[in-house]
Amino acid sequence: MSVHAYQYIPSGVCSKKIIFTIDDNDTILDLKVVGGCSGNLLGISALVKGQKREDIIKKLSGIKCGQKETSCPDQISKALHEYHKKTEEV
Repeated sequence: MSVHAYQYIPSGVCSKKIIFTIDDNDTILDLKVVGGCSGNLLGISALVKGQKREDIIKKLSGIKCGQKETSCPDQISKALHEYHKKTEEV
């Protein structure tokens, strides 16, 4: 089984980069978010590890931060979605 690493640059949030590894079964093995609210993002990272990509997208997509149209969790869902789109193109 292979492991794939992916980096995503979020927009509209405090975090600067989302880095994750995922296996061929679409299971998230690791997630790191650079910048943003450290404690919250460490908690989210711990919760998504071992979960399926599609499940996390469904749970985090559309979450807003205050008056912003997006949030770090929403950007994580966008990163996972973009990863999936790019792997389908190959």
